[in-house]
Amino acid sequence: MVFASTSAFPPIHPWVRPMRAAWVDAPYATPLIQSFREALRAALLREGHHLLEHPEDGVELLLTPAPFFTPLRWRDALLFTARRRFGLSKTPTIVSVIHAPTAAWERALDEARAFLADPESFRGENFPYAGMAESAWEALLNQGRRGGPVLLLERVLQAQSKSIRVLLLVGDESLEEAYLFDLVGAYPRLRPPAEASPDEKESLVAANVVRRLATVVSTREITAHETVADPLPWEVWQRLEAPKAMKRAGREFGRRDFFTETISIDSLVHVPAVSDAIADQYSEGCYATWEPEIGALVATITGSARPFDKTQLTDDELALIVGVRPDKQGAVVRHVLGKRNDPPSSEAVELFDMDEPLPRVTWEEGGRTYTVPVARSKLHGHRGIRAYDPRVVEYVPMDEAYFHYPVSCSTEAQAMGIRRAFSRSQALQNPDDPRTIAFTIIPGHGVLIAEKWVRGKVPFQVIWEAMDAGALEITPRVPQGPFRYTQGLDGRMYWDETEEIPLGPWPPSRAQER
Repeated sequence: MVFASTSAFPPIHPWVRPMRAAWVDAPYATPLIQSFREALRAALLREGHHLLEHPEDGVELLLTPAPFFTPLRWRDALLFTARRRFGLSKTPTIVSVIHAPTAAWERALDEARAFLADPESFRGENFPYAGMAESAWEALLNQGRRGGPVLLLERVLQAQSKSIRVLLLVGDESLEEAYLFDLVGAYPRLRPPAEASPDEKESLVAANVVRRLATVVSTREITAHETVADPLPWEVWQRLEAPKAMKRAGREFGRRDFFTETISIDSLVHVPAVSDAIADQYSEGCYATWEPEIGALVATITGSARPFDKTQLTDDELALIVGVRPDKQGAVVRHVLGKRNDPPSSEAVELFDMDEPLPRVTWEEGGRTYTVPVARSKLHGHRGIRAYDPRVVEYVPMDEAYFHYPVSCSTEAQAMGIRRAFSRSQALQNPDDPRTIAFTIIPGHGVLIAEKWVRGKVPFQVIWEAMDAGALEITPRVPQGPFRYTQGLDGRMYWDETEEIPLGPWPPSRAQER
């Protein structure tokens, strides 16, 4: 059997399209990288993509070698030079391909584990990672505590290679496994079957990588927000309950350590402005709740505009979403007079649009009756759900392709996947269903939790009380691919964080399904 045959893989997203890709040579290509390059070429052509001999305007994907644990000068990094070097009108998706010999990668993992176990021993001159900013010690510690040693090393390799997307090849003379890293901190491990030949391993990983990168290239950001002409008066904003509830919720979730640290590029490495390629920082999570009085969603602003503490919100960190553009390329926002009006979170479209296929319910408040979405509040974070009580909480999985070919935040693909997942929620489709919470996992990214309206509860209270009661157990780890919940002796559904479904023939064998 040829493991890399198209039939060896789960179906890809229906919207994935052919892309234009090119390889850019660099003096860091080891024999393993050179061999894998040929496997990539074959996979690109087999999957129907366009492989260019040289980068030209319109190229969508550039792959180039980078050194392992050696800082690259920013003047040599394609993220900063590709447009000028190749005369491109915009920066394409750039992937640095790095080769880690097996023993070197194992030593790096051991050192990262030691860093996390005793971080003070790695301060100052004992800091082991060259080319990093002075503040990198704290940033790496936060990332390692969130995602373990692999995420810590991911941030090191990204900073040293001056590249957001990294393909790490692990092996000596032949490939044993690979990792794909991105901005949000995904680190899926691509491990081919041990019984496969070296050529089959390369072919299988290359085909999987091509499908994953085609998924990235085929979707687009949906942050082209529009503003309605009629701003909300400050006096009206001040009397609304939702903004007050948002501020309280931030404090409550802060006490429960839900939000992870905002990542700043400068906290890891000093480079020139990169705003044409990525934001200077990205925020970790967002949340929103419905305001019945004005029929709108009050949500956190985007963290890429400016850093802020989600646990200490002010009015200036809140935005008012009143709809979604007909083409789904952004939210429709209503400004508020008398306050700063930064754009809403990059997830604004999905937070509003997921209500469209769901029912509306009536809600009485202050002597008035309103028609409102069945989902009152939504909470998104770069966390996972280790366990949940199925009597209170419903898990609604995304379509299968999202587990094998993940998408990134602020994209139309993620908004589409979340809408489809929640549209299948029995708890939300049936307002009388006793379960008051539904959630979905976005592989490699995080969780989105929705709560229903419950009499006597303020916005988000249903969620934080479920956390306190163990009906919703949060974990820093996020599934990086296919996973499953199984029922424990206490009746709760558990995710085994150590479980890993290897990369291999599709459908998986019974041994892989256990």
